[in-house]
Amino acid sequence: MKNLNSFRAILNICLILLSINVFAQDPNYHIYLCFGQSNMAGAGDIENQDKTVDSRFQFMKPQDCSVQKAGNWYDAVPPLWGCTGGIGPADYFGRTMVANRPSNIKIGVVVVAVPGCKIELFGKTGYAGLDTYNNVPTKYNGSAYAWLLELAKKAQQTGVIKGILLHQGESNTGDQTWPTKVKAVYDNLIADLGLDPTKTPLLSGELLYQNQGGACSGHNPVIAKLPSVLPNSYVISANGLPGKDQYHFTSAGNRTFGVRYAEKNVGSTTNGCRTYRYFNRSYSYHSFYSTCFYYNFCNSNGYYRFYI
Repeated sequence: MKNLNSFRAILNICLILLSINVFAQDPNYHIYLCFGQSNMAGAGDIENQDKTVDSRFQFMKPQDCSVQKAGNWYDAVPPLWGCTGGIGPADYFGRTMVANRPSNIKIGVVVVAVPGCKIELFGKTGYAGLDTYNNVPTKYNGSAYAWLLELAKKAQQTGVIKGILLHQGESNTGDQTWPTKVKAVYDNLIADLGLDPTKTPLLSGELLYQNQGGACSGHNPVIAKLPSVLPNSYVISANGLPGKDQYHFTSAGNRTFGVRYAEKNVGSTTNGCRTYRYFNRSYSYHSFYSTCFYYNFCNSNGYYRFYI
């Protein structure tokens, strides 16, 4: 009996070690959850410059398509959300993050977005009937939160969740309780994924400005209140980003938006490091990712980036 108990103890230890090995998190694989509605899904047209990407930038396919299958990682060539679609903020967020991280760091994004949805669709309750265009896969019974959570847990088997990106609000325009509803989604994710809120920033982008043809810019003052409701949350400016129509950003707008998300994320996670930009005058802001060279270094005085 003593030998049998010893054997069982050894067997249990082996099984535990095996499970740790199978589901080991790579601390150098940084994952970002991205959710929202159609702009996060990707509404900008995919152009030739978007079709080549560093293999260190990956995305988890959120739904089955002809070749790519849900839950698997692929090089982040758009679309990152559906089987068809365009580019959104997550595309150039990831590209910019990879370009500004050491070569041993990978960036992975999980994009779960539902065009036309209200923020309530990402609640644990009260989501019934809100998936207007039936974009949530049938297995989740209309719950966008269940969809996001399952993929997030699967992503945690590969790497470490470092932050959350949000672009949503067109379908909640003027709803003064929107920041509280966003906080509820964030709090649920933090609890269900075992994350540390002090190390998991939420970045929320503004909606298309009125002077760019935007129909929902009146919600931006509501978005601006989010940091006062949710600690470690940040608002990403959409000022000057061109519109494709009254709700969506153009491809160029989405590229710049993604860069802005990344810059804010770097600023929120580098212990107060500062960024100084010096642009070649012949280049516009939105094109610097592919046309400018830069040097990064971080010393005791902070983080600096010089563009030449």
